[in-house]
Amino acid sequence: LSTALALILPFLTLFYIHADYKAFLSLGPGGTPSTPLGYLKIKLLSLVCLRNPLKMTVPPHFRPTRGYLSTLPTRTGNRPVVRGIAPQRQQTQKSSGDIYKALVSEIRKLVADPANQLMERTSCFEKHSSGLFAVTPITRTCGGEVCHAHPSDGSLHMTLHPADAKIMIEAGWGERHPLARGGWCRRFVPREFVLVYAPRDKAEVGVVMGIVAAATWWVAGIDV
Repeated sequence: LSTALALILPFLTLFYIHADYKAFLSLGPGGTPSTPLGYLKIKLLSLVCLRNPLKMTVPPHFRPTRGYLSTLPTRTGNRPVVRGIAPQRQQTQKSSGDIYKALVSEIRKLVADPANQLMERTSCFEKHSSGLFAVTPITRTCGGEVCHAHPSDGSLHMTLHPADAKIMIEAGWGERHPLARGGWCRRFVPREFVLVYAPRDKAEVGVVMGIVAAATWWVAGIDV
């Protein structure tokens, strides 16, 4: 038995690594290179990931204590399946092409209004998709980035006031990023960094844009 295990275990290990690496590549381009070295980096970071991305607390010392949102409608249905760290992507309930275009159109309307003092450029976090940035940010994020949307699934990453993140998560519209735990992990993403699920119809585009407005308020200090 010992001999058999000694012969079989290396093959099982290699099979698992190969399958896991292919799953990593299937997430598409993101903030981590799609290379063996990038895969190794993600596996090491997985050791310090949040164990419960659906729990958000507001530190008692945090100021301001209240965020932008007062409430959100409850998202219908089950939460989508989400995989990965960097990139982090939805595997189910993705936006259709038309809905994703509608979402991007609404985001660009914010940029088109000079009063909002926002601009569009390549995401500082993702380095592939376009992001929404504050011209003069008041909250520290990567380059003043407010949010970015993912063309592959329609989901978004953004930074919210922790009270707004809590409301958003509890209403079923998203979850925390696996590395959003603060401390040493702030070198990768802010503690308040979240994934907002892809809108499935135009009504949900409106709800998601309300969450984008909360992110804009927090990062740029502007009520759009």
